[in-house]
Amino acid sequence: MSTATDAPADTAQDRLARAKEASRIVGQLTSGGKADALEAIAAGIEHAASRIISANEEDVERGRRDGIGEGLIDRLRLDEKRIAALASAVRDVALLPDPIGQVVGGHRMPNGVALEQVRVPFGVVGAIYEARPNVTVDIAALALRAGNAVVLRGGSAARESNTVLVEVMREALDRAGVTAEVIQTVDDFGRDGARALMHGRGFVDVLVPRGSAALIETVVTESTVPVIETGAGVVHIVLDESAPQDWARDIVVNAKVQRPSVCNAVETVLVLRQAAPLLIPVVASALQSEGVAIHGDDMVAGLVPNVIPATEEDWSTEYLSMDIAMKVVDTLDDALEHIRRYSTGHTESIITTDSRNAERFLAEVDSAVVMANASTRFTDGAEFGFGAEVGISTQKLHTRGPMGLAELTSTKWLARGAGQIRG
Repeated sequence: MSTATDAPADTAQDRLARAKEASRIVGQLTSGGKADALEAIAAGIEHAASRIISANEEDVERGRRDGIGEGLIDRLRLDEKRIAALASAVRDVALLPDPIGQVVGGHRMPNGVALEQVRVPFGVVGAIYEARPNVTVDIAALALRAGNAVVLRGGSAARESNTVLVEVMREALDRAGVTAEVIQTVDDFGRDGARALMHGRGFVDVLVPRGSAALIETVVTESTVPVIETGAGVVHIVLDESAPQDWARDIVVNAKVQRPSVCNAVETVLVLRQAAPLLIPVVASALQSEGVAIHGDDMVAGLVPNVIPATEEDWSTEYLSMDIAMKVVDTLDDALEHIRRYSTGHTESIITTDSRNAERFLAEVDSAVVMANASTRFTDGAEFGFGAEVGISTQKLHTRGPMGLAELTSTKWLARGAGQIRG
């Protein structure tokens, strides 16, 4: 197995150049050709499961020694079930409609020139991410289905897992008769590889960071290539006076407990004051029975035992753990103001049977995904029907929310004339 200490035979820039050249080839593949390549990748992942798990165990063991935290360990871990899910997600992507060539607009000019706006690949998609070996497969599959090459920088925490996953995918492409150069990694160049991606203007068409707020901020501020920003998830759920107890309990527990280490897990629950005596004991008891530590304000502490006094820092914390902040607010206006102040623009939800409150919340909250009466855990490309996701964009240019195939394309205009000239 190769490791990050092996001396690369080429440079990071060489790999960016090969990805750029390969992007022209994959961009011309038929929809069926791309689907066949993805099926080869899925089969290759299944066949190499034991090899992948062995590499991943090295990463997990090293992560525990380095004390990276249980949240990152959970994201890092691959087992047979998760590997099967990776292969299944690749096959789901292969079955999605090919966006390339899709007509998104057009008209005929008064002089008779016919115009069409069609989807085309970006070309080369770069990704920088932390401790998420599943992202290695998800982004490669989505990029390939949308006719792009991909360059990956997966971070040192998952270096063995990512090395094997990239090898398996490239081997599969070779077997399918598609150039393996469409999938590149710069992991073995360490931070120099990340810098090459961020400064790869002319080779990398778009760069997607996924990880901590610090990583995302570094990529956004240092890159000379266009970046689609994926943000941290300080996610809120609001409980109003009309929220049914069972809805409030079940949705909050699911949004926190089902997988606390991911960006769509709820981190702060805001409860309207009139609902607090009825809802907080029910919701908090259910959370505590699952092992969740509650960081609450004075009123929450007065209604629930064993509450950790909340500080100002709690309202802006993405715990990614079995911790949750809980606060009582006087009105829906106050809840909306709290969200405006502390939200990272990822996902927010309100639990209510008051249609006016629901519609006001949906209209006024300025986040990538806004929900009424649903768990925030649904903010996910697979759940939205995208097969997998590149990430969840919290910015407003180009795309917002879970990113699937269409979000890995650009457009160009085609003009068909018959000798027209401009007067």
